[in-house]
Amino acid sequence: MTASTSTPASFLSFFRYFANLRDPRRVCRASYRFFDLVFIALVATIAGADDPHAIAVFAHERRVWLQKYCRLPVDPQTAEILTPSHDTFERLLKRLNPSAFARCFGRWTAALAENLGLKHVAIDGKCLRGSGNAKDGQRALHLVQAWSTENQLSLGQVAVDQKSNEITAIPALLELLELKGALVTIDAMGTQKKIAAKIVEAGGDYVLPVKGNQEKLLQEIQGACEEAKALDFKGIEYDCYQTEERGHGRTEKRRYIVLYNLERIEEREKWEKLSVLGMCIREREQCDKRSVEEHYFIGSRKMNAQSYAGALRGHWGIENNLHWQLDVTFGEDANQMADRNAVQNLAVIRRQALAMLKRHPAKLSIAKKRFKATLNEAFLDQIIQLG
Repeated sequence: MTASTSTPASFLSFFRYFANLRDPRRVCRASYRFFDLVFIALVATIAGADDPHAIAVFAHERRVWLQKYCRLPVDPQTAEILTPSHDTFERLLKRLNPSAFARCFGRWTAALAENLGLKHVAIDGKCLRGSGNAKDGQRALHLVQAWSTENQLSLGQVAVDQKSNEITAIPALLELLELKGALVTIDAMGTQKKIAAKIVEAGGDYVLPVKGNQEKLLQEIQGACEEAKALDFKGIEYDCYQTEERGHGRTEKRRYIVLYNLERIEEREKWEKLSVLGMCIREREQCDKRSVEEHYFIGSRKMNAQSYAGALRGHWGIENNLHWQLDVTFGEDANQMADRNAVQNLAVIRRQALAMLKRHPAKLSIAKKRFKATLNEAFLDQIIQLG
């Protein structure tokens, strides 16, 4: 894949991660360069396009601007710049290997995260609702994703046909990531001994919630916490941290307790590098109603309760900063493409577009940045060159 000689050096550094991506088309019949089609799909998505038809419209309307970055053919009779049709983009998205495509973006984001400092990786699944078809018995795809909470970057994804398969997808996703020194959080489905071992083997640490799918471990942690409270924590090695939030007529208190004594955990040696047990007591008051919930977790890094509180709260940033943006701003759930490859490849492009939009320092929402990029070519230039 070769970029145009006019492509800015900053963006060339981005596309070097795609050097080994195989062009799935019959090159002898191709009117447009592979690099150019990938580039157009990405910048069109940044500028508000959400499907191949919209990408093709963007290409036609911005054809003069695109020639700064691409090598589009010119009609010899009319001297008009020619642009790809929506069929061209659809064929590319269907034929492109989604795993290889995702790995290319993953290499770029991994390098960027390494330069910025990778501290916390949140792993969670997201359903692509529009990819299912009940009449044909086709389940909607689930994407298991890794998210750098500090850097607001999507680090990688693996697709599965149903949520229950996330357990097998998580190890495959972990293999794509550089985890040295990172703290990894996953929802309760990922609380598995093999997954914990894989994270530690890769040089990372884990924070895993413990629920009913690990019933024996849950009972042991509950017992350890009850015993510590009964003794008023005398002679217990522990740490405690509390937060309180007020707003919208609601008060929410969270108390985090971390215990460093693991004697109650019968299989503690089987949980790689297990260092702490913990609980979070969440108390909520609103309109004279009060509720109390208790949540439990384990961790491999010996750190204080405040640090664990930050990791547990930070994990759900993937919902607000990635999933919500993809559904509301990019209309991911509304996309009705049924082809599995196309669905995954569009998902990869959206996540990359979101990462690039987030990197621009303008004090605008993602939706407004996309709208401005649609209207203002200079602003779109700025976003691209940050890549």
